[in-house]
Amino acid sequence: MSKSILCIVPDVLRAEMIVRDLNHAGFSNDDISVLLPDRTGTRDFAHEHGTKAPEGALAGAGAGGAVGGTLGWLAGIGALAIPGLGPFIAAGPILAALSGAAVGAAVGGIAGGLIGMGVPEYEAKQYEGKLKEGNVLVSAHLRGSDDGDTARAIFERHHAESISVTTDAGVPAKSKHAQVS
Repeated sequence: MSKSILCIVPDVLRAEMIVRDLNHAGFSNDDISVLLPDRTGTRDFAHEHGTKAPEGALAGAGAGGAVGGTLGWLAGIGALAIPGLGPFIAAGPILAALSGAAVGAAVGGIAGGLIGMGVPEYEAKQYEGKLKEGNVLVSAHLRGSDDGDTARAIFERHHAESISVTTDAGVPAKSKHAQVS
């Protein structure tokens, strides 16, 4: 069974540094997710000084603003309106999981979506509370046996909190990894 590792960071800049380091460590953009409150129309996204910033900005335009930098490279950037919580920006596999039926789970909101993804209820409620306070959730899908240690070291290097490993129960599987019998 596949797993993901999740953490909370206090700001988008730190989330971008984690995403950059995960990329450098071999994690693909398809395996990284970010979820954050959309408090300013995404104007507070930091911008990468590389040549991809304009493409990142265009990719995120549908999410409510100019999304650039490292987060602009992630797959599937979109806006979510979560009842009782307000607008959020999501990127990566977490967008599909939270956009689907999981959001309507028994607990509801982000906690319900995270529970649907395999996060224990207690931890899911903690993550939701931290997100309500303006923090950012970052997760990485673990493909190999060493991925968890690598991601945890990156999270810890950037002073992430609430680091947790969970199964990917509600995250859609990639077709390229499906086995043909």
